[in-house]
Amino acid sequence: MNILHVVNISFVIPYFLGKQMNWFSEKGYKEYIICSPSDELEKFSKRYSFEYKPIEVLRKISIGKDLKAVVATYKYIKKVKADVVTGHTPKGGLIAMLAAWLARVPIRIYLRHGLVYETSHGLKRSLLVNIDRLASRLATKIVCVSPSVAKRSLDDKLNPVSKQVVLGNGTCNGIDIKRFCRDQINTNKYMTLKNDLGIQDSDFVIGFTGRLVKDKGIIELVRAFHSLRQRYKNLRLMLVGMLEVRDALPEDVVRVIKEDDSIIKTGYVSYSDIEYYYALMNVFVLTSYREGFPTSVLEASAMELPVITTRATGCVDSIIDGETGIFVKHDDKELYDALSQLYDDDIKRKEMGKKGREFVVGHFSPQIVWKDIEKLYQR
Repeated sequence: MNILHVVNISFVIPYFLGKQMNWFSEKGYKEYIICSPSDELEKFSKRYSFEYKPIEVLRKISIGKDLKAVVATYKYIKKVKADVVTGHTPKGGLIAMLAAWLARVPIRIYLRHGLVYETSHGLKRSLLVNIDRLASRLATKIVCVSPSVAKRSLDDKLNPVSKQVVLGNGTCNGIDIKRFCRDQINTNKYMTLKNDLGIQDSDFVIGFTGRLVKDKGIIELVRAFHSLRQRYKNLRLMLVGMLEVRDALPEDVVRVIKEDDSIIKTGYVSYSDIEYYYALMNVFVLTSYREGFPTSVLEASAMELPVITTRATGCVDSIIDGETGIFVKHDDKELYDALSQLYDDDIKRKEMGKKGREFVVGHFSPQIVWKDIEKLYQR
């Protein structure tokens, strides 16, 4: 079978697909990707065994460019004779589903990675909801990446229950439990990164990985950290990710991030090295307002880190409260208390970290997810 995936940016390929494509290729499937032009595409295609076509798939609405993307996707579907087309994220999903429907592809899968409209309002929210509904109508199957996304999708009447499915316990690709394992960390590489980032043995590192935007709860995290620094002088905050214009942080928060020497700013980090950044952390925080299924939380748990997160859609499925992590509200004072609790209790941190890895190993093995995906293809 010929499988075509449509994504908007190359950055998501290792997260959404990665070794899944190698696994399907070894089983005789032919894998293809449509993605906005990027220097990384050729490197990823060799690493993950797929062919690709650069087509501009914008995240924002642009009727002219979006129609061009639909036409180009339609032509590529015909060229590679795709048996299955999978669209990722609302925009990639809409373009993929529309082109695949026009091309009469028998299996059209819309992979719902989250609900972008959850933090939008007014006309924009209505537009985003209707885009999601249209992609769902054109799809033959909708894959929700978490139970809470599935529930919210039905509550908001995005699609009928008969079309919807969750893969295993959630996620779109599982977690590589061999890679995200402290026992597999190369000591020399770890020490080099630690020295490069200026982290001392006595430092207590609070970590975050992802886009540095309001939706991720960065404002609350920076404020809680600033207050904690008055109490714990050896605290460091490591922000692994980039500042973005879309959903940008307030200028005062950006200024604190840039000027505070106790905050480690890594900028963009290649996914191939991300486990070494987790290895340097003592606690992982994601106070997000919306997620599909926060892969970063599962990766952190697999690296035996206690996690502090919220009960937002997606996040609510990612930890066991009181066992692998702690739920907090979108409130810097509540986050302050949770971080203080974990800072002061070394035994609790280690117990949560150990149980967190057990939770990921037992529920989010990649093979479980990949076999469920294959069943969708075979239908």
